Amino acid sequence: MRPLRALGRALRAEAYWASCLAMAAACGPEIVPTQGGTGSGTGTGTTAFDSGDPSVDESTAHELDVAEDDDDRPHCLIDGSCHAFDVVLVIDDSSTMSGELLDVSSHLPLLLDELMELQDPHGALIESSINLMVTTTDVGHPLCAREPGDAPRRGAPVHQGCNARIEHFTGPDPADPLAPLVLEEACTLGCPVDVVPDDPFIHFGTGTNVPVDDVYAALSCIGPQGFAGCDYRAPLEAMLQAIDPQACWNDPEQPACDEQAEWAEVTQGFLRDEAVLVIVIISDGMDCSVAPGGYSMFTGEDQTYWSIDPATGTPQASPAICVNAGVSCDDRDDDGIYESCTAVDGEVLHPVERYVSYLRELGKRVVMLGILGVPEVEQHDPNPPFEPVAGGVFDLVYRDWIDAPYPRGDILPDPWDAGRRADDERFERGGLAPGCMAPNGEGSLAQALPPVRVREVCEGLDFVDQEGDLQVRCCIESLCDPDFHQVMRCLYGLVMELPLE
Repeated sequence: MRPLRALGRALRAEAYWASCLAMAAACGPEIVPTQGGTGSGTGTGTTAFDSGDPSVDESTAHELDVAEDDDDRPHCLIDGSCHAFDVVLVIDDSSTMSGELLDVSSHLPLLLDELMELQDPHGALIESSINLMVTTTDVGHPLCAREPGDAPRRGAPVHQGCNARIEHFTGPDPADPLAPLVLEEACTLGCPVDVVPDDPFIHFGTGTNVPVDDVYAALSCIGPQGFAGCDYRAPLEAMLQAIDPQACWNDPEQPACDEQAEWAEVTQGFLRDEAVLVIVIISDGMDCSVAPGGYSMFTGEDQTYWSIDPATGTPQASPAICVNAGVSCDDRDDDGIYESCTAVDGEVLHPVERYVSYLRELGKRVVMLGILGVPEVEQHDPNPPFEPVAGGVFDLVYRDWIDAPYPRGDILPDPWDAGRRADDERFERGGLAPGCMAPNGEGSLAQALPPVRVREVCEGLDFVDQEGDLQVRCCIESLCDPDFHQVMRCLYGLVMELPLE
């Protein structure tokens, strides 16, 4: 195996970061880990998982009492006449999402279409109770600059309308980093006036918590995330923090939550014991969920995983570290096309098993849809769960960057004209070229990196049952597909195939 390194430098691959053994609780729900991640009124509340981010003050951590179960639920959940689904939507808000932002924002309501049409095996609509929360891929990083009061969500629900955070829709232009790129229409076209739920999440099915029951308007307002988030994106860690049972948005009855302005008035928790957990990750980059101790590889003197900055000719820290330290690729004939790429359990990022194990051991049904950097799916199974059977991950090629403008190469046309080259991409994003590039429905080019780590977690949810049949719990679709109808249909199929209890 030859690790993927810019300029061919050797990658130091460790089997497992030894001190992660001390965090074994974070890999399974049966042990309560050390508390951490307390935030301010604009932060993320207290969570049970230690994010490892040194920018988080862990000194105020303390054990939280778990609230007792009660029957403050829709009556149909108590008598079993309806089915509960908790949907976690993790949306990339990093700067590279500017090319996909309009497309993603305009297609979010399709998710509601599928969730509202769930049927039983006989084709009858089922009565459902659905909670839907939105969060970002931003869990914080020492190298991400922050405006005053702009804290990373770290898995906490985004419940402000996008107009209230419209500044997140302005960022550097890839073609001219000195000029601002303003994409406020990604918010305002679907959300001219903010409509938000009464809770930190949207509820519908058994009534709603949205003004005039307009859940489409609510998702169109809380769903768009902009592109001003941290480029060291961490969709896997954000997902794990979002479903932490001791977070204030999941268990708001804890006394400590009353001390935090953002959660003090929250009375309804998002996660429910009886609910199917539905995870949707939308991202165009490589997961960079940093382990405790891994931050020193970004900010310290150890430059093992740093890439060469073409502007200076010297190693510099950049998001390429996430690829250099987190992925190992095999290129037996040294032609720049990798026979395989796999996640590395090393010293910088959390091992993917942390996330697979936790989801498997939750004791509930879990499905995942990834809308990621893979080629467009060419064919789906005609039967539920309608999973891809051609194109998509089956056509994904792991390779190095091609130094030419699209469509001859991997550089977007405007940045190419501004002087950007493949070495710039390798420095900023790592040595893995995009898994997909294509014009999207909004007149811009979608470009997304291969999702090595997220793919392994998603596919790790599939299993073979006692009869020897494969039970599909993962669906990976293309972020570059301009038609999100079929993309969302796969999620419908995943949920339809679950045995409803």
